[in-house]
Amino acid sequence: MTAPRISVVVPAFNEERQIAATIARVAETMEAIDPAFEVLVVDNASTDGTVGELEPALADPRIRLLRNDRNLGKGHSVRRGMLEATGALRLHCDADCAGSLASLPAMLADLDAGADIVVGSRAVDGAQVGRRQPLRRRIAGHGFIALCRIALREPTHDLFCGFKLWRGEAAEATFRRVDLPGWVFDAEALAVARALGYRITERGIVWNDRSGSRLHMRKVFFPVLRELRRARTSVRAIAAEPRAPASSAAAEPVGR
Repeated sequence: MTAPRISVVVPAFNEERQIAATIARVAETMEAIDPAFEVLVVDNASTDGTVGELEPALADPRIRLLRNDRNLGKGHSVRRGMLEATGALRLHCDADCAGSLASLPAMLADLDAGADIVVGSRAVDGAQVGRRQPLRRRIAGHGFIALCRIALREPTHDLFCGFKLWRGEAAEATFRRVDLPGWVFDAEALAVARALGYRITERGIVWNDRSGSRLHMRKVFFPVLRELRRARTSVRAIAAEPRAPASSAAAEPVGR
């Protein structure tokens, strides 16, 4: 099989209702952009029919399933997928990201313009947000984002949007150093990448919130504080290491 140019990493946990449609949309989009692609679905020990729903898609050798033997957290799943991917470009795409794929060509253009990492964002100009989160959840979410930005000195506005495009070199260098298993891994990864010298930009994308989210803000508050302390210590140590500039902006253009 031709070496993939773009790898798409999709973490999944109990996504039987939408995983087949998402992977079909991902494959259709990638086929139109560049048939040299791979999709890695990382199943985080689902207890429903997620794996069974994926079986027809696995007939395409470009689509692979990685299974965690127990629930290890979304951060672990994304990290595993990013490090097992082989594409020169790597997209982290949540299991409900099908609508956001319309924004991928513009994100590829951002890499051509010199970025190493493009963060899909619901909080900057150009974002097209359809269904929004409930107001209470938006307020709590903004509070957590502000806390993470302050603790890690990471200026990205939308730290936790599950649609991010990385150059392969930046993904490998970053995710080898990221170890938080919970949802704060997104903030840690961006702060680590910036400490390593990679260039990060935000791109407003198409986005619709999913209904029935499993994340409960009150339950994660204290775990978030513990994870942030760990991440801050790690990022400070990385920033203090002597190194040559890590930006790969001069790498081969990604445009088609």
